[in-house]
Amino acid sequence: MKVVAIIQARMGSTRLPGKVLMDLAGEPLLARVVNRCSRASTLNGVVVATTTKLADEAIARLCAERGWPCFRGSEDDVLDRYELAAEAYKADVVVRITSDCPLIEPAIIDRTVREFLKRRPDVDYACNFLPNRTFPLGLDMEVVGRDALQRAWREDHNPAWREHVTEYVLRHPELFRIHGVTNDRNYSHMRWTVDEAEDLTFVRRIYGHFGHDRFSWLDVLGVLAEHLDWSALNRSVKQKVVG
Repeated sequence: MKVVAIIQARMGSTRLPGKVLMDLAGEPLLARVVNRCSRASTLNGVVVATTTKLADEAIARLCAERGWPCFRGSEDDVLDRYELAAEAYKADVVVRITSDCPLIEPAIIDRTVREFLKRRPDVDYACNFLPNRTFPLGLDMEVVGRDALQRAWREDHNPAWREHVTEYVLRHPELFRIHGVTNDRNYSHMRWTVDEAEDLTFVRRIYGHFGHDRFSWLDVLGVLAEHLDWSALNRSVKQKVVG
C-alpha cells in the first residue's frame, strides 16, 4: 500500500503572502516542511501540490531545483488538486499536510499513519485533532484512504468545503469511519502554525535556537518551558474558521 504525503502550497496566502518561500534559518519555509515530512518512515513519497497560477512558478522552480515531486492544479478547488495529485503519484493512502506548518512532526505522522493502517479496512480517515485537539496547532495532519478521497471528490459540491479538502468527510460521519489520535497531555493552547507575521517571528525564534530542522516536537516543548515568553509572541493571533 503506497502512502504519499501531499503538501499543499501556494504563494497567495491572504494574511501573509509568499510565506511558504520566506526564510527560516537559511532555508525556505516550505523546505523545512518537506524535510521534516521526509523523515517520517511510514511514507513512500512526499509531493508538493501547488497551483497553475503564474505566482506559483516560484514553488515549482524550487521543487525542480531540490528534486521534489510536484503537482500543479486548481488554486481554489484544493480537493481536486489532491485527488489528481494522488492519481498522478499512484497513492493508495494520502497524508494531507499544509505548508504553513514548519514544526510538523515525523513521529506524529508515523503514529497516525500506523494507527490508520492497523485499522484498515474499518477506518476511512484518521487525524490528530479529533475527537479533541491535544497537540499544538501546527502539528495537524490527516490520513485518508484513496477510496474515501475519491468519494468526497465526486460528491462534495460545496466550494468552501472543497477548498479545505476533507470537510465532506468530517461533516459526514455517517458515511465515513473516522479515527482520532490524541496525546496524553493537552497542548492545544499552543500555536505553532504560520498565518501571520507574529507566527513567523515565533517559528524563527525556534529555528534560531536549534539552527536546523532535525529537532522533535518534544524538543520544542522543552525549549518553550525554558523560555516562557516565546509562546506569547503569537498568542493574540486568531485562527480562521472553516465556513
